[in-house]
Amino acid sequence: MTEKIKTGVTGLDKMLYGGIPEKSMVLVTGGPGAGKTLLSFEFLYRNAKLGHAGVFFALEEEPDRIVENVKAAFTEITDIDDVLKSGKMQIEPENPGDAILDSESENKSTYAFGKLLASMEAKITSTGAERVVVDSVSVLDILIRNPTLYRKYMLAMITNLRRLGVTALMTIEMESPERSQLVFKPEYFIFDGIIALYQTGEESKRMLASEVLKMRGAKHSFVTTPYDITSSGFRVFAAEDIAPY
Repeated sequence: MTEKIKTGVTGLDKMLYGGIPEKSMVLVTGGPGAGKTLLSFEFLYRNAKLGHAGVFFALEEEPDRIVENVKAAFTEITDIDDVLKSGKMQIEPENPGDAILDSESENKSTYAFGKLLASMEAKITSTGAERVVVDSVSVLDILIRNPTLYRKYMLAMITNLRRLGVTALMTIEMESPERSQLVFKPEYFIFDGIIALYQTGEESKRMLASEVLKMRGAKHSFVTTPYDITSSGFRVFAAEDIAPY
């Protein structure tokens, strides 16, 4: 049986019946403010604390801003700087907008994307990373105007990460935060797993809910469960009737 990787996120491993299958490529999807980046950061942080090196590839925000936002949300987690200084967790800035995407030339675009993958591979190899986060692949969707080319690049990225033997979370923006309006894009099907974060209701009465839509090769809960973003991290309120793992 494939070994499972614990996310370390309260309640989520229970929904996953023990964790994410090792070397899986998992999509974390949700609307703005759902906590995709926070969840992914906590996954790397919790694993780094267990001794598993990880790299957070920031395609949209600067690393300092990401750390600032995480500290503001997780005020009870006071050793984030220490974990980053230890080298077990690193945040690597990548700016695909500078070069990737020359819409006039597919060859130039492919070359630039290849450089991005090479840069990611070099960092993973040099750090010995076992866990990876890519935040967010939505920026590639925006920059690459050709849908076929975008899917080709996404497949190339996933194939490369699989070859490197890492377990990865990749975040992507959901078109609507409502579960009833969930749309499965063609590229979703190339991932091993999908974790969705929903938001319902008005801003002042917003309800947060999570769902494991799929996790290839592993049993998982199919129950949509509430979650909260607390000062000590994510908390997923797994249903009481979920089988023990």
